[in-house]
Amino acid sequence: MKSSMRKLFIILLGLTSSNSYASESFTWISQLGKMSGLEEQFHAVGIHHYEHVLSFPLIGILLVIAGLVYRAKTVNPESSIVPDRGISFRNIVEMYGSFIQSQAKGVLGEKEAPKHFNFIATVFILIFLSNLIGLIPGFLPPTETINTTLPFGILTFLYFNLKGMKEQGVINYLKHFMGPLWYLGVLIFPIEIISICIRPISLSLRLYGNMFGDHMVLSIFSGLAPAIIPIIFMVLGLLVCFIQAYVFTVLSMVYISLATAHQDHGEHAHH
Repeated sequence: MKSSMRKLFIILLGLTSSNSYASESFTWISQLGKMSGLEEQFHAVGIHHYEHVLSFPLIGILLVIAGLVYRAKTVNPESSIVPDRGISFRNIVEMYGSFIQSQAKGVLGEKEAPKHFNFIATVFILIFLSNLIGLIPGFLPPTETINTTLPFGILTFLYFNLKGMKEQGVINYLKHFMGPLWYLGVLIFPIEIISICIRPISLSLRLYGNMFGDHMVLSIFSGLAPAIIPIIFMVLGLLVCFIQAYVFTVLSMVYISLATAHQDHGEHAHH
């Protein structure tokens, strides 16, 4: 029993060390397959091709747990009014909410920001944690594969188009793709449709490319000096994780703003 515990401790110590970054093949799932004797079965099923995506359900579970914990801390009306002292889980969550709210108001305005707060807050935290988990040895970031970033882009695409149709009506929403002059609509409409359809692709490719490049740089330089370099690049990686989540979210808010803004094409045409 003691021998097994000692081996497990050594394995865990090795897995969490900075040397793990020097190995491209190291992941928790691969190690689990080796330890359980199911490595061949994992390889036959092709589970190694989906290790990036498998990290995403873990993030979802952690967020659900965090949400339940926060709700438990604020379920009492008296405790929800009085803020906690110092740095606490509740204060961190509320700081995050205030940050997203301020950013949404800056892009969407005071009136529109509350309508889209839930979507914006969810997208940012999901992308940020999906980026961040790649800094933990043994986990591959979901945003390092197009299989994850493209659905994020499509989700944003569907959201701002549906909100635009709901806010302006389907006919008026389609009219704003034709420009202010009706006789140029035949030329402008297909260009605008192509432009709007490219948005989810550009969002997903930007996020995928930056996260893939960041993880690749960390892996390469970790092989040169695994004791020092990972610390430096993990700090830079943390900044990249935040910036990429922030850029994706801000662009999503801009697209929402453009889709839901009311435009009087008749007035423009008259002038």
